[in-house]
Amino acid sequence: MSTTAAGPAAPGIVCAFAVTRTPPDPAALAAARGHEEGGPLRVLSAGDLCLVVQDVPATLFDEEALTERLNRPDDLERCARAHHRGVEAAAGRGPVVPLPMATLYRGDLTAARAVAARRPVLDTLLDRLRDRTEWAVKVHAAEPPPESAADTGARTGSGGRAYLSRVSARRRDRQSAHDEALAEAEAVDAELRRYAVAATRHRPQSERLTGRRAPQLLNIAYLVEDARRTAFAEALARLTADGRHRAVRVDASGPWIPYSFARWDEDPQAGTDREAAS
Repeated sequence: MSTTAAGPAAPGIVCAFAVTRTPPDPAALAAARGHEEGGPLRVLSAGDLCLVVQDVPATLFDEEALTERLNRPDDLERCARAHHRGVEAAAGRGPVVPLPMATLYRGDLTAARAVAARRPVLDTLLDRLRDRTEWAVKVHAAEPPPESAADTGARTGSGGRAYLSRVSARRRDRQSAHDEALAEAEAVDAELRRYAVAATRHRPQSERLTGRRAPQLLNIAYLVEDARRTAFAEALARLTADGRHRAVRVDASGPWIPYSFARWDEDPQAGTDREAAS
């Protein structure tokens, strides 16, 4: 999440969701909801680019108020959902560059100037994201089997030397299983990259967030051409169904708007593991 505030609070603040070249359908935009506390979504022209924005009250969206709200999990989730609705509304007729959540300006002119200042990067991103979507893939180590009664008995057996031997053997087994899972996770990634034009690795999520006993080994986003979407989905199906990778579990979702490949505040190539020639 990135939060930016442009200048001091004003009676009204403009919340920006996404940049696109083609204005969204007016009826679809009117039907979409952004933040519940704000006005209707609207299109702000910035040269020949379009910025989908919403007027929101400063009492809830100035820097101090917003910081306090985003520290509350329920409010954070509501803001994230509202932001995604705004980005989806902008994406109805072509590629979009989603802006960081809670990108705020003190007026239309300030927002339009911010877009103009980043025009070269935005043009590059919009060209790059045309007819492409994002797929999210998370690879976990396989869940360890439940401990058997025999294992429990062996673990509680007497004898110092035997105990140390068992501890050493369990440590070797865990390391071997982890190494095997890592190798299989990398093999999954290598296979999926054959069908993607770019990939970027995110930090693996903790077991507290995933709700699994087994660690998450890879958390990767792939940028996939629409023309190769079927091939990518079929590759995913093979990886999860053919039993080649028994040491890992693969979870995937998509297609999504390519948030992971649309950072307008950095070089379009930054954070990307591989970009194929288009």
